[in-house]
Amino acid sequence: MLFLLPPSETKRVGGLNLSLQQVGTTFGGLNEARDIVRGALVDMCGDQARAAKVLKLSAKQLHEIDTNLKIDSGAVMPAYQRYSGTLYEALVGEGLSSQQLARLKELVLIQSALFGLISASDLIPAYRLSATTIMPNVSLRDAWVQAHESFVWPRLKQTPIIDLRSKAYVALAPIPDGIESFYVDVLVQSSDGSRKPMNHFNKKSKGLFMRGVLSAAKPPSSLPHLAKIAETANLGFEVDGSTIMLISDGIV
Repeated sequence: MLFLLPPSETKRVGGLNLSLQQVGTTFGGLNEARDIVRGALVDMCGDQARAAKVLKLSAKQLHEIDTNLKIDSGAVMPAYQRYSGTLYEALVGEGLSSQQLARLKELVLIQSALFGLISASDLIPAYRLSATTIMPNVSLRDAWVQAHESFVWPRLKQTPIIDLRSKAYVALAPIPDGIESFYVDVLVQSSDGSRKPMNHFNKKSKGLFMRGVLSAAKPPSSLPHLAKIAETANLGFEVDGSTIMLISDGIV
């Protein structure tokens, strides 16, 4: 099994003094699309007023423009450490053991608006770009959908994929019908048994579920195995066709 995660809007600063060109990223076939997206972002950020509007930056966030201008030379760190949002706080916790880190490198991929699909352990710089950003010179969806169809999905068709990405990131690289995949929804169940989609805290539930995946005695190999892992994170687990539903009691 492979697990696909979204990135987070918030990111840690700093890292190793190596450039993006020195370290490279997984799925080299995406490099042409990466260059196009990165070039369009850097070009846009040359006009501060335009960049602030497109990236929806407040006055306190204008430094993000300079961060984008330095993407090629900025310090790098592993993606799972770079992203600092709720999902990743729950996933990483106080840190990962050597076993957990090895499993993360083997099983976890992250969908980035800037880099496409990457390994969770790939070294990346800080940046500001989300799946819903509409840049003037390039369509993120046009750049990424075909590139993934050509260079990513053919390499992943032999293993089931558990898709925990948000719908905005799914749209950048939809998984083809010919690949066995399951989309993960998080629902909160009330005391009367009714259910509804979980709010922002669905990210924490996904992070706790993924920490369970990394911590299990053996790598997950089946849906029943995933159900047991969900139980360790105090989550219910149901399957409806190609959708996995993680059921929370709302206490996170």
